[in-house]
Amino acid sequence: MIDARIIAAMLAGLLPAGVLAQAPILPPVIMPAAGGAPAGNEAAGKLKPPVAPAQPAAAEALPVGKLRLPSGFHLEVYASGIPDARSLRVGPRGTVFVASPASGKVYAIDAQRAVKVIASGLHRPNGLALRDGTLFIAEVAHISKIDNVEDALDNPPKPVAVYDDLPKDEENGLRFLGVGPDGKLYVSIGQPCNNCMPQATQAQIRRIDLEGNVVEAVALGVRNSLGFDWSPQSKQLYFTDNGRDWLSEDAPSDELNRVAKPGEHFGAPFCYQGNLPDSEFGWGRSCDEFTPPLTLLGPHVAPLGMRFYTGRMFPRDYHDAIFIARHGSWNRTKKLGGDVVVVRLNKNGSVNSMEPFLTGFLADNNYLGRPVDVEIMRDGALLVSDDWNGAVYRITSGRESAQPAREPAREQRGGRFFFDR
Repeated sequence: MIDARIIAAMLAGLLPAGVLAQAPILPPVIMPAAGGAPAGNEAAGKLKPPVAPAQPAAAEALPVGKLRLPSGFHLEVYASGIPDARSLRVGPRGTVFVASPASGKVYAIDAQRAVKVIASGLHRPNGLALRDGTLFIAEVAHISKIDNVEDALDNPPKPVAVYDDLPKDEENGLRFLGVGPDGKLYVSIGQPCNNCMPQATQAQIRRIDLEGNVVEAVALGVRNSLGFDWSPQSKQLYFTDNGRDWLSEDAPSDELNRVAKPGEHFGAPFCYQGNLPDSEFGWGRSCDEFTPPLTLLGPHVAPLGMRFYTGRMFPRDYHDAIFIARHGSWNRTKKLGGDVVVVRLNKNGSVNSMEPFLTGFLADNNYLGRPVDVEIMRDGALLVSDDWNGAVYRITSGRESAQPAREPAREQRGGRFFFDR
């Protein structure tokens, strides 16, 4: 029997057809049961989601000296001591908002870099979006808002419910949230499992008006997207998507996708990476039925937050490029990702190139940090969140000097598993 990894590689275009004829006869691969690790596979059985440190790292303990950027760029700690720092948004006055799903809180970093809690007691809040001074917050099952949020950082009101018709599934239950060029909310809804047949209300990116009334699925077959943004040129929606686990160490690859028209289907769970029929649900289906990804981002690298660079601080060849935070793999013997990459596009919106931008979070197959989201500041600096260390970094270009970071009182937290990438 030919090893399934060779077949997957051929389908992905990684091996020439002639290799298949020369492939050695290998023992059969036992496929995973119910979406889990392959039964009886000792190597796969050792792979488990990494457990983050029990509390955020102190500012002086952050791995700043080990992180690497292209020449001419500089990195500083913008804020530390924020448990499970994930999604980022910047307000009109420069306030940086940080979602913390594990603590059930949303934080604000004010202009003096003081860190404040503006919402608490929430259920795994991850998605954040801003519109006309209103902060929208997506928990697992609903979306709420705080009006005029930058006027109330020291005495914030409780969030007011906007939309409560999201699935309540915990697996892949974190949401990403944004406001599109059309002034509507967009929210991601994951597949409620590693690999299964989702219901009609799952595995999609949904569009909702700001009052929570008019609802439409703009992208289907989306396994688990935790990052999207709109091209400043075409206004089209681009999003990252995480492929399924336990098919093999090197497949499927995670994806960068583009929505050309509402209602497109991007393959999950029938087809992954655009050319790899799923071993469980791909029977009787063709990958040609679905919209292929713009580019592949690497197997199990867990691409999360992404933004088009709309600032002007960075050199011109970064303008309108996409920065993507790759959280890093866990179900892969040799870890991959744990970095921020930059993707440059052609004039027609297709991908021209992808290259490393911020590296050093992964050393000797161990994580020193795990980037989650990126965001553009008003001055053009790039923010990067790191949930492993509970920190936010600021990247500048040119001669701008770094400012010292302020650390809030630290909070205890239990060890966490990263089932949501």
